[in-house]
Amino acid sequence: MKKILKISTQVKHIPLKTPFITALRRVENIEFIRLYVECSDGSVGIGEAPATFAITGENIEIILESIASVKEGLYGLDIQRAIKTLHETTIGSSAKAALDMAFVSLFGFFKLENTLPIQTDITISLNPKEKMLQDARVAFKNGMNILKVKLGSDIEHAIEVTQSLSKALPKAKLLIDANQAWSLEHSLKYLNAIKGFDIELIEQPVVASDLESLKIITDSTSIPILADEATFILEDVKKVVETKSANMINIKLMKCGGVSKAVEILEYARENNVTCMLGSMLEGPYSINAALYLAFNYSDVIKYVDLDSPLLYEELSSELDFVFNGSIISPII
Repeated sequence: MKKILKISTQVKHIPLKTPFITALRRVENIEFIRLYVECSDGSVGIGEAPATFAITGENIEIILESIASVKEGLYGLDIQRAIKTLHETTIGSSAKAALDMAFVSLFGFFKLENTLPIQTDITISLNPKEKMLQDARVAFKNGMNILKVKLGSDIEHAIEVTQSLSKALPKAKLLIDANQAWSLEHSLKYLNAIKGFDIELIEQPVVASDLESLKIITDSTSIPILADEATFILEDVKKVVETKSANMINIKLMKCGGVSKAVEILEYARENNVTCMLGSMLEGPYSINAALYLAFNYSDVIKYVDLDSPLLYEELSSELDFVFNGSIISPII
């Protein structure tokens, strides 16, 4: 039985083609931890975690400190015991995700049950309206027809951008993501202003803790409402589903604590007919690989895939297990 001998880390960076801008943050380079788990049989597991302080409360230093604080307690354990022990700790979700990802990879977990191509959305960053229109037109021209549109707290700007994109690109699927930037009042104003426009979904319009307002918004529109920051772990998902606060949930490895925890949520979603998006932060290639294996294997419950980080890299990574042909993703077989 293989046992854990050593856990080491590196800080890595990937430049982006253009800045990634949302209501929460602006990013020009992806900064992430790459983690190596060496085992007694010579095998090595790899995990990653990006710095997304605005979402998980973890920067690079916190992730490194978290891993350092628990790693010696994991030495000598077999992989199953290590996963159990890891999730009994109180370190941040991204640090857990990196370790969990590495442990799960040592099981030979990453195998494909389904190899049919899937499609990711592409992010349209928050910018002045004309810049967003230009970026959306370029993406659509390049065959990327699912647009994840980042909007901010300026509700008039949000309305204008949505209306303009819908008119300019009527064949595009618009996924509107407010990243918690709106109040209930502004959310209802937005819904009223876009009546008659074809919108695929609206993601996390209000702050994560305000499920009451999220439910009012969900009940006020036929447009599906997607809970993101409101659903970190399985218990959060159950609360949103049971209270009918949203129509769909967004699962991210960095929120829930890794692959094993994402599988728990996906199994719950499958059993309860909950529609999911499988999303990501701006992440490195190994964590995108891990999420993509889940996206392929749970394609029955994952309706939307938001794993476009490799399309935003300045140069496409050779460490991916998948080929990106525009927004169409296929496994390398």
